[in-house]
Amino acid sequence: MSLKRMPIRWKITILSSGVVLFSILVIMIIYIGNTIESKKEELSDHAMITGRTVANLPGIIQNISLSEGWNTINPIVERIRTVNNANYIVVLNMNRIRFSHPNDKMLGTISSGRDEGPAFAEHSYVTTAKGELGKVVRAFVPIMDEKHEQIGVVIVGNVLPSPTDILLDTKEEIFLILFLTIVFGIIGSWLLAHHIKEQTYQLEPHEIVQLLVERTAIFQAMNEGIIAVDRDNKIIIFNEKAKKILGVEGNIIGIDANTIVKEIELSFVIEKGREVYNEEIRIGDKLIMSSRVPILVDQEVIGAVVVFQDRTEVTQMAEELTGVKAFVDALRVQNHEHMNKLHTIAGLIQLNQNKKALNFVFETTERQEELLKFLGKGMRDYSIAGLLISKISRGRELGIEVSIDEYSQLKQYPMLLDQHDFVLLLGNLIENAFDSFDQVEREEKWIDILIEQNNTYCKVIVEDNGIGLKEDEKKRIFEKGFTTKGEKGSGIGLYLVNKVIEKGMGEVEVISYYGEGTSFIITFPMTHEMREYGDA
Repeated sequence: MSLKRMPIRWKITILSSGVVLFSILVIMIIYIGNTIESKKEELSDHAMITGRTVANLPGIIQNISLSEGWNTINPIVERIRTVNNANYIVVLNMNRIRFSHPNDKMLGTISSGRDEGPAFAEHSYVTTAKGELGKVVRAFVPIMDEKHEQIGVVIVGNVLPSPTDILLDTKEEIFLILFLTIVFGIIGSWLLAHHIKEQTYQLEPHEIVQLLVERTAIFQAMNEGIIAVDRDNKIIIFNEKAKKILGVEGNIIGIDANTIVKEIELSFVIEKGREVYNEEIRIGDKLIMSSRVPILVDQEVIGAVVVFQDRTEVTQMAEELTGVKAFVDALRVQNHEHMNKLHTIAGLIQLNQNKKALNFVFETTERQEELLKFLGKGMRDYSIAGLLISKISRGRELGIEVSIDEYSQLKQYPMLLDQHDFVLLLGNLIENAFDSFDQVEREEKWIDILIEQNNTYCKVIVEDNGIGLKEDEKKRIFEKGFTTKGEKGSGIGLYLVNKVIEKGMGEVEVISYYGEGTSFIITFPMTHEMREYGDA
């Protein structure tokens, strides 16, 4: 069995046992070191006291100067050594001749110790040296006579216990500690591992790693952007597709989501605990379709996740297709008008009214050229001009006069808006005006359009004398799904208009009287500074 696939119970047990044993080893090393140091101080004090006792004995002072005085001194010293449990006591005269020693053969011989020098200069001190018996603590005490003159030196040696000796002295306690530590360590490790297994749904670490790798691979392979945050709105998942859509680079895990993409309000989902599905959000120049849901564990919100797609290209294609449809409708209407005009001209010619036929041709051509010239000069691009031409033609077909104010112009789009937004805005407002005549009969039906623009603002006004709105309807017309057209309506048109207004930071005023007509007055700031000034 490989280490990766070893059950977590055994891993924790082995690891905790190893940590405990290592801790015990460190404690034992510290304990032995402290014990030896403490024993050293104890033996040093004991040796110094013993040495002073021997140095002050009258029998030592009287016989150290005598030839073969060791015969008297050695028995006295040996008794004291035995009583004081010293390993050895050596008495030297000023010529360094031994007058006492545990080994009788050493009596009368000369000592050559390297650390004895200061003792013959009336110094008392303790040294540590390594000898045949092991590491020894030695106390040096000078012997002084009645005249306070030095006549010799007493050396008392005590062997320090080795680490092995200390361990052997405490072996029962050590075995008891090891036994209790290992038993309770194994039991505690087993219980901890059992608790962890319960928290991880009985999965082993390698199984959790495999799940994480698989989940990450799935998230990265998805064609939707996925962002997940915890309860503090910190990012925990941000797949590559989301980075590509939002233009984000680098590792952003753990960063507050609001600093990366504030338009996606995941904190709202966390606070309210409610889902938001299929909502369109503008992020820069991208149109995002997103769904946001809270992450629930035991009915508690612990985070939120958003899944979104970039619908910019799809929306642009749809708008382009809508524009194409508008042009096709315009061509169809114009074809119908031209056929009627040709029939009129043919009838005049058949009636020999050639001059009237010619005037009719010139009048019709001149009016069409004036309209094309006006729109070509006043509108920024042909998509807006083409849309307006198609709506004018459609109005003729429906018996509705669509007029564009002569002062209308659109040379520059407001900030944050483009031609697609204006196609969406004008197209839906005019279509909404067309539909307003379905429920009312008028001898004269008209729709007036004004696009007024200067360096400060851009104003779009669409007015009609259709059915109008009731007071309760005026409050809800921009709600998604709300419609006054019954099954015919979708409730999307004015909702999208409101989204364009919000995107361009504009304002809208709706003036409507039921049975009389409606006016939509929309104002966009041309610069961000102007909007801030207006808000102030």
